[in-house]
Amino acid sequence: MNKQTPKRSRKSGLPPGSLVHIGEKKSDTIRITVLDYDEQGFREKELATLDECFLFKKSPSVTWINIDGLHDTGLITKLGECYGFHPLMLEDIANTQQRPKMDDYTDYLYVVLRMLYLNKEAGIMTEQVSLVAGSNFVISFQEALEGDVFNPVRESIRTDKNRVRRMGADYLLYLLIDAVVDSYFAILETMGEEIESTEDMLILNPEAQSLQAIHTLKRKLIVLRKAIWPLRELINKLERNESSLVQDHTRLYLRDVYDHTIQIIDTVETYRDMASGMIDIYLSSVSNRMNAVMKVLTVIATIFMPLTFLAGVYGMNFKYMPELQWPWAYPALWGIMIGISLLMLYFFYRKKWL
Repeated sequence: MNKQTPKRSRKSGLPPGSLVHIGEKKSDTIRITVLDYDEQGFREKELATLDECFLFKKSPSVTWINIDGLHDTGLITKLGECYGFHPLMLEDIANTQQRPKMDDYTDYLYVVLRMLYLNKEAGIMTEQVSLVAGSNFVISFQEALEGDVFNPVRESIRTDKNRVRRMGADYLLYLLIDAVVDSYFAILETMGEEIESTEDMLILNPEAQSLQAIHTLKRKLIVLRKAIWPLRELINKLERNESSLVQDHTRLYLRDVYDHTIQIIDTVETYRDMASGMIDIYLSSVSNRMNAVMKVLTVIATIFMPLTFLAGVYGMNFKYMPELQWPWAYPALWGIMIGISLLMLYFFYRKKWL
């Protein structure tokens, strides 16, 4: 995971709409795939050049163009010129640090999402996904080639097990958004298990590594929150948008995605509260362990106090101490000391101090 801050300063002084790629270059090549479908069937292919996708522009069927790789601003510019996209939207596509949002450009809708992956070593990996939806097309822009969460959507189009082929581009837009949102649930399940195991570790055996685990958890939750919180506004705006590009039946599905988003946000906030409370659990566990150690040491010191007193008295060796002349003085003193120790141990046990 690249932790370097993207250099937004490269855009300083440039006019609005200037296309500059901001973000990590996650692939050296660019891959363009097309899925064109209607009720009768579908066509799927990987394009060698961008010019081939222009053939689908006036297709009566629904066309899904997916572009992996955003570092080639010339390709984005050429695509924007062909479809008449606004320069500000193209600028947002090339800037991979966008906050999730939805913009209505009348003839098409622009949606930005954060696609998340959970990596055990690097934590939560995030990738920007830009979706442009028109009357008969959806164009998706991704940063990397390694994969995405859209395979169930592709499989639905191929097999036509659902109503995908009978619906329009707005329904395809809903499916892509829903796939991204559903992927968050898998991450939340893993995070929930990690939080539970960390809590158990804090209670049973708090160590210095526990603080590092808590810090890692809080960083993951911050990434989750930044990706998920704006989704509520995005989907609500998309659902209530009066654009003719979104049909009424699709709004019902968007409402379902909105409910999922609220559920995810509630879960993230719960996890954040739990992670914040882990510091208190850690400090309490360490304090309890210290108290237990101090209690044992205090009991031992208390038992030895009278024994030390007796040993001190009979260690003075005065000439006229009568006990020094008794034959059984030494074993009697040991008996008294052992008896005192046992009585004190019994007293502590009854008081439940041991």
